[in-house]
Amino acid sequence: MDSTCRLCRKILRQPARIWLLCADTDLQQQLDECLWSFDPFSFIPHGIDQLQATVCISATLPEQSDWIIFNFNPEALEPYAKFSHIIEIIENHEMAKQLGREKFKQYRRLGIEPDTHKL
Repeated sequence: MDSTCRLCRKILRQPARIWLLCADTDLQQQLDECLWSFDPFSFIPHGIDQLQATVCISATLPEQSDWIIFNFNPEALEPYAKFSHIIEIIENHEMAKQLGREKFKQYRRLGIEPDTHKL
C-alpha cells in the first residue's frame, strides 16, 4: 500500500487525476485509510466514488479517459480502456508475483507491451 501512496504523491506533483480501480470493498477501505495516514505531513485529496477528487477509488472504470488508472483487480484491462497510463503494482510476495506474471501475459496477448519499473 505504501508504494501506491508514494507513487500517487509523486504523480500528483504534475496536473493529473488518478483512478484506483478496485472491486474489493475491503481493499478500497484499506487504500482509503492508507492515503489518509501514510504521511502525517502531506494530504492526498481522495475519496471512494468521489469523481471530483484528485484520486478516486472505485469498483468501475471512469467514463472519461483523462485518468491514470491503478488496476487492483485480478485481471488485465481490455484494450478498449483508452487511458494514458495503466499502472499495476505487484507486491513482493509469490502469490502477487504470479498474478503479476499472468497479467503481463494478458496485456501482451492484447497487443500491449508493458513497461516495468522497480519501486
